[in-house]
Amino acid sequence: MFNIKMTKQMRSMLIYVGILFAIVFGWKLIHTIFIKIAVHEKLSNYIVTISATKAEETAWQPTLSAVGSTRTYMGVDITTELSGMVTYINFTSGQMVKKGDILAQLDISQDIAKLHSLEAQAEIAKITYERNLKQFKVGGVSKETVDQDRAQYQSSTADVAEQKATIAMKTIKAPFDGKLGISQIYLGQYLNPGDAVVNTQKLAPIYVDFYLPQQDLPQLALGKEVTVTVDSYPDKQFVGNITTINPMVDSDVRNVEVEATLPNKDANLLPGMFVNATFNVENPQQYITLPQTAISFNPYGDIVFILTKTADVQGDKPIYVANQTFVTTGDRRGNQIAVKTGINPGDMVVTSGQVKLTNGSRVVINNSLEPSDNPDPHPQGH
Repeated sequence: MFNIKMTKQMRSMLIYVGILFAIVFGWKLIHTIFIKIAVHEKLSNYIVTISATKAEETAWQPTLSAVGSTRTYMGVDITTELSGMVTYINFTSGQMVKKGDILAQLDISQDIAKLHSLEAQAEIAKITYERNLKQFKVGGVSKETVDQDRAQYQSSTADVAEQKATIAMKTIKAPFDGKLGISQIYLGQYLNPGDAVVNTQKLAPIYVDFYLPQQDLPQLALGKEVTVTVDSYPDKQFVGNITTINPMVDSDVRNVEVEATLPNKDANLLPGMFVNATFNVENPQQYITLPQTAISFNPYGDIVFILTKTADVQGDKPIYVANQTFVTTGDRRGNQIAVKTGINPGDMVVTSGQVKLTNGSRVVINNSLEPSDNPDPHPQGH
């Protein structure tokens, strides 16, 4: 009897506890639902401020681009041909020089003395030859003597010329017009044959070498204009022309080397610089263009927000509804990007503020801080 009574009490208690848990859980569920409804209503009425632009078709010039490097038109390390001590330096580092300018002089004091001796011997040989030649004409000497005198005179003259060449080789001159580098010598230094004196570079014109894939070969042509930009001069463009297309494709990467020549009159470009080379191909095409900030780039696809106008207003500004759409993008130029599919001319597209948006967001447009949409942000240079 006691056990039956206890069992009934436990059952009643469990029922009461279950009812209590059901009431608490139900209250929490109802409370959560009401919160979600309130948040949804609040978000539905929340107005986001964005910037936007109307999608329009513009003429788009297809281009090819590549990273290249500059190479000197002419450049050498000026060295000595003969050994000797430096007695005279006639240049400063970084100086512009002309072809034939004397840069340095090695000691030639002994060479000059030897030259004078050889010149004296050559003069004596000349006098002897001319005197015996007159004697030969009247039968005073044999032809053999005259021949020997002539040979001696010619040998002496050659010795003089050789000594003058030796002196000239100890006079170091600029081989062409150019700009000198950093001096590698000092007064009193003894130089051996082949020792560097200074580097010189001819900077105008200058070459730009870059590589393009083999499939771009049909779009290359000698004389085609090339525009070059370099980080050192972000506000300048340098214009030249294609002058050489390598007749052989690199079998490892299937690229072809292209050489362009730029005037470089102001010598702003130096050998060894990394540059970006761009040139036009084909005819201009009509594309819808947008500022690059309008595109949200994602691994699963590129997205823009398109606006649909509503009848509502906030103050004097109409309210729009924003919705995502996937787009296919093309080339870029400056701050613009071409859009091939996904939007139509006349669509209003969000250009900034996308991070605050979801599908169905209500927005107003404020273009006071509109992002740049410049197709060519770099002014023309040299």
